[in-house]
Amino acid sequence: MFDTEHDHYQLLEVGWEGLKRVYNCIIHLDIKDGKIWIQRNMTDVDIARELVEIGVPKEDIILGLHPPYKLPYTGYGVA
Repeated sequence: MFDTEHDHYQLLEVGWEGLKRVYNCIIHLDIKDGKIWIQRNMTDVDIARELVEIGVPKEDIILGLHPPYKLPYTGYGVA
């Protein structure tokens, strides 16, 4: 799901597994005030590292999947 108007991006798993409904957010990224917020990452890919490797400054990446008090210790940006 890509909402380019509000800078909200998600990769979802949706469907059925037998009789069980499957709905899972695999990746969730937002862009707020020019910073990339990683809200959820359920993959083996280190999205923050990949962003740094393509030239995004660490201070422009916020690991929103951590509580605010931990952000100063992540090595990435702080909101």
